[in-house]
Amino acid sequence: MTYDYIIVGAGSAGCVLANRLSANPRTRVLLLEAGGRDWHPFIHMPAGLAKLVNNRRVNWDYNTEPEPQLDGRRLWWPRGKVLGGSSSINAMCYIRGDARDYDEWAALAGDDGWAWRNVLPVFRASEANTRGADAWHGADGPLGVSDLRHHNPLSDVALAAAAATGYPRNDDFNAQAQEGFGYYQVTQRNGARCSAAAAYLAPARGRANLTIRTHARTERVLVSGGRASGVDYRHYGRLTRAEGREVILCGGSINSPQLLMLSGVGPADHLRAHGIRVEADVAGVGANLQDHLDICTLVRCTQPVTYDRTNDVAIALKFLLKRQGIGTSNIAEVGGFVRSRHAPDERCDVQFHFVPALLDDHGRHRLPGNGYTLHACALRPKSRGRIGLRSADPAAPAAIHANYLSDADGWDLKMMIEAAKLSREIFAQAAFAPYRGPEIYPGDAVRSDADIEAFVRRKAESIYHPIGTCRMGADADAVVDNQLRVRGVDGLRVVDASVMPCLPGGNTNAPTIMIAERAAALIAG
Repeated sequence: MTYDYIIVGAGSAGCVLANRLSANPRTRVLLLEAGGRDWHPFIHMPAGLAKLVNNRRVNWDYNTEPEPQLDGRRLWWPRGKVLGGSSSINAMCYIRGDARDYDEWAALAGDDGWAWRNVLPVFRASEANTRGADAWHGADGPLGVSDLRHHNPLSDVALAAAAATGYPRNDDFNAQAQEGFGYYQVTQRNGARCSAAAAYLAPARGRANLTIRTHARTERVLVSGGRASGVDYRHYGRLTRAEGREVILCGGSINSPQLLMLSGVGPADHLRAHGIRVEADVAGVGANLQDHLDICTLVRCTQPVTYDRTNDVAIALKFLLKRQGIGTSNIAEVGGFVRSRHAPDERCDVQFHFVPALLDDHGRHRLPGNGYTLHACALRPKSRGRIGLRSADPAAPAAIHANYLSDADGWDLKMMIEAAKLSREIFAQAAFAPYRGPEIYPGDAVRSDADIEAFVRRKAESIYHPIGTCRMGADADAVVDNQLRVRGVDGLRVVDASVMPCLPGGNTNAPTIMIAERAAALIAG
């Protein structure tokens, strides 16, 4: 079959592109997704994300290589393997980042089109915010954004504690100022998750010019003579070829660079080491990997008000019948952004997510009793990692070298120690006194900076924001140009979080959707 556009990956970016590009009835679009359809009921019930943790049918279930600065541990990196990608399994926090993040992107890309004043209208156009339209938000876009319908009582306690610590209240992290604490707005519609698949793909499913293939893992892009002409993909075990005028990779920061390298586009020496013919020597493929490292503070709760012990049947019934109750919660209901004493500029450099439950090892380790957790991550790490190939076998997972805390001046470690201290300061406020039991992590014995450093190395984890491995830029080492075209290969683009040159100050799903919206306009126009 021959198509105008072949989109590889039906995650946040792929769903946007499938909708926008197929809006022209004269354009034939093929969307390939390695996972299955988003039928699982826990995808659509927001609180069901806790039940998806160990579900490998919807999760690539990646692990890093042993991390030298984190006691040699392999960190778990869940990524969505289903229609909607990670937007179908994430905590739904709708965060754009700081306006100055995008001005930095524009400077690095050599294109003012990526500056804040130009991407803000794109954010607004994508959004259907239940608060209505204003200078910062849109109300008529595909992506449902809303206030949470249910709050745990401890979430209000966390806000009171943050205020007592000296942090301002902020009811909209995506407006004029990011600093402060408040309730997250979430990607939900009528109390249910509004993934990219629900927002963008569902309305386009009936179009005759859009073909969607699930359980279709792309094994390589067909590249010859400096041009991409199609893909080979395995659909239910059968190898199939599709030809297209343009191939667009939307696999994310792990799968997109891996597929480029499997197709002969990447660092020449690395490709030759795996017996892969070099079609384009693009040294930056897989490099520049960045992620938000996260440290959790856990405290036992003396009252049974947390989400640790709940009636799952009652929660599910209330959600299904009324779209109300705990089932509509994203669990990480409250959060905040602060400028630490180490902040190098006016931007916030630490983000918090409060969870009214004990959350250890991403929720995979169930602790006894009741408790509450405060996530804290440093927003602009200096460390850089890379994605590499294990072999030329497309079924082999990529090698993830995150290289956390590897920066030469120790800045990232200093920031993680600071994040743990700030978390403790919030939990020490009087608002938590009626609920406060013993501290589980870091633990009462952990007091000195050296003790906290050891705790960070032993317990820090990813908060799931990998970016940068197909970096956009104007320099020779960039993988894609300012229109997201792969250097050295015509007819090939990358459109996903891997093109971000540096991390935005916050969660990465909303920025990824914005990138795809802008890419669709560039491609179609």
